Amino acid sequence: MFTGIVIAVGRIERCEPLPGGKGLRLIVSAGGMALDDVSIGDSIAIQGACMTVVAIDGDRLSFDVSAESLARTAGLDRPGPVNLEKALRLADRLGGHLVSGHVDGLGTVQRFEQIAESWLLVVRAPAALGRYLAYKGSVTVNGVSLTVNQIQDRPDGCDFSVNLIPHTVAVTTLAALTVGHRVNLEIDLIARYCERLLAAGVTATA
Repeated sequence: MFTGIVIAVGRIERCEPLPGGKGLRLIVSAGGMALDDVSIGDSIAIQGACMTVVAIDGDRLSFDVSAESLARTAGLDRPGPVNLEKALRLADRLGGHLVSGHVDGLGTVQRFEQIAESWLLVVRAPAALGRYLAYKGSVTVNGVSLTVNQIQDRPDGCDFSVNLIPHTVAVTTLAALTVGHRVNLEIDLIARYCERLLAAGVTATA
């Protein structure tokens, strides 16, 4: 589990094909993320996708990413900056919201511009994810926990907007977004479970 609070911006330095030609091994520099408590087998969120550390070499971490994961995510198949977050410990503060690190779908940036002291980001989510988005609810974009400020359902998806404060823009990869950019989305766990309970017809009992 994660919180959606990015602790460092690292960089994918190399992408090496795995044996058999399916999937990639990513070699990622940790940026400013301390690695003294990171071991092989630990989980790290990269751009919002939970990955397992398979090797450590100085300040570089290696991850094996399957072809399936590559097909369902954006930004993990080429060198470039990435948001990093260590897995949540039970004693940690929950600064964002509960995040599983499982990407639910890909969104497309519709608008990204500075307005006064903050930035407006509008993302079009797939229609299948639209029902999980709610005003003042939580959503994760490229591993960053954000609050939904507006929603507009469309025939081809659901546009949602968030406001980014200067700190968020400064310490994450979101600053590099442009119109048309694909982003990893994870919907709120609470919304997912609520839908499941309602679909099953569960009612409260005394």
